[in-house]
Parts: sequence; C-alpha cells; structure tokens
Amino acid sequence: MAKQRSAGARLREQLKSGQVIAAGAFVPFVARLVEEAGYDAVYLSGAGLSNSLGRPDEGLLPRSKVLQATKDIVDVVKVPVIVDVDTGFGGPAGTAETVRMFHDVGAAAIQIEDQDPRWKRCGHLEGKHLISCQRMVEKVEAAVGARTDPSFVIIARTDALAVDGWDDAVERAKAYEAAGADVIFPEALTTRDQFVAMRRELKAPLLANMTEFGKSPWLSDDEFAKIGYALVLHPVTTFRLAAKQIRDGLVEMKRTGNQESLVAAGKLMNRGEIDAYLVPED
Repeated sequence: MAKQRSAGARLREQLKSGQVIAAGAFVPFVARLVEEAGYDAVYLSGAGLSNSLGRPDEGLLPRSKVLQATKDIVDVVKVPVIVDVDTGFGGPAGTAETVRMFHDVGAAAIQIEDQDPRWKRCGHLEGKHLISCQRMVEKVEAAVGARTDPSFVIIARTDALAVDGWDDAVERAKAYEAAGADVIFPEALTTRDQFVAMRRELKAPLLANMTEFGKSPWLSDDEFAKIGYALVLHPVTTFRLAAKQIRDGLVEMKRTGNQESLVAAGKLMNRGEIDAYLVPED
C-alpha cells in the first residue's frame, strides 16, 4: 500500500500547481463549511480562535488550547490546515517544540511572526513592537531544523512595515527567506504597489492577508494571483459573519418571543442540513 502523503506535502503540491486560497475556521463545524465551499485549505487564525473564546487577539491563549483546536479541525477535514501560532510560544527552543507538536496533530503548516509577545496584537492595529531581526531568524532556523517531515511548511510573517517602515520590512523578509522559511508573509501592506514591490524583492512564495477592516486594499484572489502571490488568507471572515448573524437573530427572537420568524425567513440550518456536515468518530 502506498504511503499516504503528509498534510504538508499536499499543501506544497497545491502551492506548486497554483494559488492556494484559505478561509478561516474557529471551530470544526465551520472548517467543514470552508472545505465544502471549495477552499483549498483551512486557516486557524489566532484572532478568530481568541475572539470565539471571548478573548482579544493578544497572544493570551496557551499553546495547549491552540493545539487542541488544531487537532479538532484536522480530524474532520481532508484539506490542509494552516495554523497561526502567533510568536511561536517561546524563543527558538519553544518554537521548535511548537513545530513538532503541530506536525504531530496533523497540521500542514504553522505561521510565526516577529512581534514581541509582550505587546502582541492584530497585525492591522497600531502599537506593535518587534523582536530583533536576528532573534526572529533564530526562531525560523529552529523551526526549520525541528521538522521531522521536510514537507511541513514554515510561514514567516513580518509586521515591520507598520513599525519601522518599508526598508526594514524588506530586509526582514529577505532574512527570513534566507533562514529557510518556505513562505513569507508581509503583514498589513497598504497599497497594491507594495504587494507588487514585495513580490519583486523575494524569491520565496508569498502570502497575502485579505482581512476585512484592515490596512490592505481590496484585491481579489485573482488579482493576487496575477501579481504572484501563492497563498491568500481570508482569516476571520467566518467568525465575524457568524457573530453578526447570531447577534441579530437573538435580538429578533427576543423581540418576537420565539424563533418562528427566523425559521420562516430561512435563517436557520435544519437538522438534515447540519447532519450533512457531521463526521463520525473513527
């Protein structure tokens, strides 16, 4: 019997054959919806997971909780799962252990960033602080060196543009590329021209973060493909969509006294529709 390809190997094949579009999921059921909708990968966003637990995106969740959320999602989907592990849960040694742990639960890739964890926040907000470029290089090298599966994908994100400007963002991106990162993620670029210019500066595959309410302009997946971005994230849309619909539905149910109007308007999945996405235990 042929050996089954690892999740990382499948993600690498997708990256080689064309653009990978990933949508965020904060619980396994939403991951099933992402997969069914035809996305190439599921993205477990630190912001989406933190917000779903009623916490801000400030690196407050312990690694064990993110690891369990990853396993729960991996267990119900066939597409690769990419995990935002924020600053890696420690220095080089902690980051190396993170690589081993997330590979072992079936993730295809992890994404680490160069923010200082003491001031961790969403990449599209002000007030970020960075660790030194050299320290982040050490983390990337540790992550690469810790792989037991060479196909496991290491994504290195830099938040330098908003903190120290364009030149530092490019310098850091090149340093992380040289350290062995498989994909480079320049966060919070503010113009299409910056996305194009960053593509010209680097050889590694690039990731674009197409989040709503952020600093980046509205570009479509096809537009990102044309300018050479191999991976596009839509990280928190599912959580924000669900949050608004749930809030509005609860207000309506409270106003009317029951959920009859929600059912009549087709706003609820029925039992059969829900059952279609359920995966039995092995």
